[in-house]
Amino acid sequence: MRPLSQAFVWGPAATPVMAGLPIAVTPHKVVLRGERSARGPLRWRLSLDRPPSIALEIALTLAVLVGAATLGAERGGQLDDFVVRYGGLGDFVARALGFGVDVVTVSGAIHLSEQQILTIAGISSKDSLPFFDVAAARSRLEADPLVKQASVRKLYPHQIVVEIVERTPYGLWQKDGQVRAIAADGAAIDEAQDGRYVDLPFVVGEGANQRIREFVALVDAMDELKPRVEAGVLVDQRRWNLKLKSGVDIKLPESDPQAAIATLLRLQREQRILERDVLALDFRVPGRVFVRLSEEAAAAWADAHAPKKAAQP
Repeated sequence: MRPLSQAFVWGPAATPVMAGLPIAVTPHKVVLRGERSARGPLRWRLSLDRPPSIALEIALTLAVLVGAATLGAERGGQLDDFVVRYGGLGDFVARALGFGVDVVTVSGAIHLSEQQILTIAGISSKDSLPFFDVAAARSRLEADPLVKQASVRKLYPHQIVVEIVERTPYGLWQKDGQVRAIAADGAAIDEAQDGRYVDLPFVVGEGANQRIREFVALVDAMDELKPRVEAGVLVDQRRWNLKLKSGVDIKLPESDPQAAIATLLRLQREQRILERDVLALDFRVPGRVFVRLSEEAAAAWADAHAPKKAAQP
């Protein structure tokens, strides 16, 4: 017979025996669903319960101090002064780590100076490579009328490479007192504020920029007289007046101005007409040339062609 404590499981569990030897039985534990779902995250919760490392404490402390200092500087106005003098906080730190913009290589510039390119692209010594926006710099460069295409690249640790393709100035155009360099299609690409474009063809008047190629063809047809041409004035957007460096005006017709230029060349070669005291040559009437003389030349011509008085007896 078994004791009552074993029959009603009051005492320790009975140990089964086999062949006179006790067999150790490991009790089976049933894990509930809530315990199974919490078993994985338990490892992470246990790791957070451990004391943090010294490195983590230092990093968190520095982050709090920097954040507090930045907030205080921003509210006090010191942050703006700092940015003006040293650039952004990120740029300042990156430069301290050796990622400042120390070298800028520019290629493809013909009419733009390197300083102009740096100014347009927004590159300065306050920048750093990690925080410099090459896409924005390229957009700023290509927005300039003289730049046809631009490329901006970073070369770590401290170099920026700028490559540009400029539009080619084809002529100068004056309108309303302003002189601009223009491309072959007439688009204004730069202000003519110095002598960089002094040798380009010069046109004046409304719409003259769109007909710059036509003017250049007329000047090329003048052969040896080409160096004497100073400018072309488009009159009423219909025809050209050629202004010579001597001050003589050549008034060309609206139709077939090439024929008028051929006549001018013949008169110059045969009669040296441009060496005479003339102010203008008018070729607007087909087959005829009207010459405007200076006052002195006109008076001399009038005296020479005045009718002679009969001699008194």
